[in-house]
Amino acid sequence: MKLLCSSTMDLFRARGLFFHLFILFICQPLVSRQDAKPSNVADLFKRVSENIQVKRFSEALDDLNTVLEDDPNHSEAYLRRASVLRQLCRYEESEESYKKYLELKPGDSAAEKELSQLLQAKNALETALNLFDSKEYGKALDYVDKVVLVFSSSCIKAKILKVKLMLELKDYSGAISESGFILKEDENNLDALLIRGRAYYYLADHDVALKHYQKGLRSDPEHSELKKTYFGLKNLLKKTKSAEDNESKGKFRMAVEDFKAALAMDPNHSAHNVHLYLGLCKVQIKLGRGKDALDSCTEALKIDEELVEALAQRGEAKLLTEDWEGAVQDLKEAYQKSSQDMSIRESLMKAERALKMSKRKDWYKILGISKTASIQEIKRAYKKLALQWHPDKNVDNREAAEEKFREIAAAYEVLGDDEKRVRFDRGEDMEDNMGMGGGHGGFNPFGGGGGGGQQYTFHFEGGFPGGGFGGFDGF
Repeated sequence: MKLLCSSTMDLFRARGLFFHLFILFICQPLVSRQDAKPSNVADLFKRVSENIQVKRFSEALDDLNTVLEDDPNHSEAYLRRASVLRQLCRYEESEESYKKYLELKPGDSAAEKELSQLLQAKNALETALNLFDSKEYGKALDYVDKVVLVFSSSCIKAKILKVKLMLELKDYSGAISESGFILKEDENNLDALLIRGRAYYYLADHDVALKHYQKGLRSDPEHSELKKTYFGLKNLLKKTKSAEDNESKGKFRMAVEDFKAALAMDPNHSAHNVHLYLGLCKVQIKLGRGKDALDSCTEALKIDEELVEALAQRGEAKLLTEDWEGAVQDLKEAYQKSSQDMSIRESLMKAERALKMSKRKDWYKILGISKTASIQEIKRAYKKLALQWHPDKNVDNREAAEEKFREIAAAYEVLGDDEKRVRFDRGEDMEDNMGMGGGHGGFNPFGGGGGGGQQYTFHFEGGFPGGGFGGFDGF
């Protein structure tokens, strides 16, 4: 009997242990899972509202689907599900839920209005995408902003499209701001990282652009667009640095090639290209390529008309092309914008001197000699031209010949005198000093009349009609 009682007690103990383990490992998780759900539909809908409020749409849809699994005719769940799906622009699913709700609750005007809004948003998104493909970016942005995101405010597809449109419209700050909102909700959204990086890139904030590309590539190392933009920017920066290094080392021809190669990488990158064009202009000036430098600086000014350095460098380029008035105009404008820059002031003074000198007579050119001509070459040139333009030898064109003859004589008066020649080469206005203003009124190479200046006597056979010229003594 005692043995029987002992066995019975052991059996009860074993059963108690089994029951305890059953409760601990089997029933308790079930109770926990049950406790995780609201005890009734009202509480569940409350949680749905809370999830929608904080944009946890996936959790809200899970709860609404749970209700519909338990009760396929729960109209309120269909309506809420349709509204959430519309916000996410999952239009086909949303339309299906609205129609199911209206089957259960026909004639509900509020639901019918929402369904109409859904169809408007759906059509507007399709239109915007077509306009984007047609490069009608402004119109597409209107459809996205004024229709799609009004009725589907949480539509990621529309938000990404909006940022792409802002990028195409060169609203880089707006694109950065809008993509930032997307990344707050999903920090690893690759489309948003790519577009935001491009916006920083086009603002020439290259370091920040690279960080966005790198973050995206950490999530998806094989993302083709991210790889393309990342390595494209790295190559651009490398080529730019090579151009600048070659310039600093005096390797100007190599620098020119590097600047041109960098410019060819992305012709639309204005914020960076303006500096490439300026750098190219400077190097071309150092190489004496005035026309090329003029073109490069003009391209820089097309991008940024207020870039003083480009304006000043274009003035220097115009000096090389002997566009004296243009050089003075550019340098004067640059100096007005940056009056503390002494280098611009010096260039302006140089241009003004060059302009003044360009308006005086070029005695070297009149005699047809170089600026390095010897005194013997000057005398030979003078004698030859004086004989050629002697009025007695140009009877049919006497008035023009006399004018030309006066110029030849005046040129020789300056260049045949060492002191006057030095002063002329220095930039002094010798015509004023010779009293030749107002049509050479004070200079008479024919002698007679007391016109001042050096007197010449010429010896031509037969003399000048009416006399008064004397003989040509030669040199």
